Amino acid sequence: MTEAHTHGAEDLCAEGLSLYVRALRDGRAPADEADKAPCLVDLGLLHPDVGDPHHLRPVAPAAVLHRLLRRSAERIADERRREERLESAFAPLLQLDGSRTADTANPTLTVLGDKDRINQAITEAMADATDELLAIQPNVGPRNHEAQAVALVRDQALLDRGGRIRTLYQHTQRHRPLVLARYEQLRGDAEARTLDEVTERLLVIDRQVAFIPASRDRSLALEVRHPSLIDWFVTVFDRLWHLAVPMYPDAVQRPSLNGISQRQRAIAGLLVEGHTDAVIADRLGMNIRTARVHIAKLAASLGSESRAQLGYLIAESGILKREGAAR
Repeated sequence: MTEAHTHGAEDLCAEGLSLYVRALRDGRAPADEADKAPCLVDLGLLHPDVGDPHHLRPVAPAAVLHRLLRRSAERIADERRREERLESAFAPLLQLDGSRTADTANPTLTVLGDKDRINQAITEAMADATDELLAIQPNVGPRNHEAQAVALVRDQALLDRGGRIRTLYQHTQRHRPLVLARYEQLRGDAEARTLDEVTERLLVIDRQVAFIPASRDRSLALEVRHPSLIDWFVTVFDRLWHLAVPMYPDAVQRPSLNGISQRQRAIAGLLVEGHTDAVIADRLGMNIRTARVHIAKLAASLGSESRAQLGYLIAESGILKREGAAR
């Protein structure tokens, strides 16, 4: 059954329903038309005409209904037998003392298995929030309009309740239209700052629950309600926040140092550590081509003619020491 016709008889598509009705009235249906609604054959509503290979004949609705109801009854009976086996298997276990088992009524760590469940859990936590949202967003990718609208509504609802939102982004996000549009629409106590490098994505809501990725592709998330871990997340966030540069509501641009921009100083630090262009680009949230442009500008500013010489000149220039002193 093709993707467009992946459904059961209870959800028959418009093409299939129309062709089946005509087949019942005419006593048959052209085989080439049935190709457009393969669900009819897959569901047993049409079958080949032995005497005419170019046509299909309809099966009586009553016969189809009886067959489908019988299959449904068999599935229900199978599930009931499975329930009985589960009850028999767990009956002796339920008699044992469970006082030393983990508390599952209020779990402190919960793995959320798909993006819909992750978004649902965040929305539920935000609906109860009244105080504060702390967020780290390393890279804001394209999102569909529905997801953007949901996030904006739940954030604005927190602000309307007198809550506060503080968000950390990478510097590469400062001029992203999606990010700027968000703050143009929010009304209330919302602030944003940026850093060259931030941690992975993090949400802390009312210092009661946090959400962090549980897989590299972010298809899994960890819902954290352990007080010690929440305190640790908040401490890390606060320290990063004090190091960050204001972006909203009062944007601040860090001045260059002897023609070396802040971004180039960040790249210089990673170059001295021996990282490749690809790693530098990933750490700073930019594409590799942009990273190489900045490396070339840095080399030109320091008068370097080779990668090896560039590392030496960075160390001799003192730009990294001055960066640390500024902080």
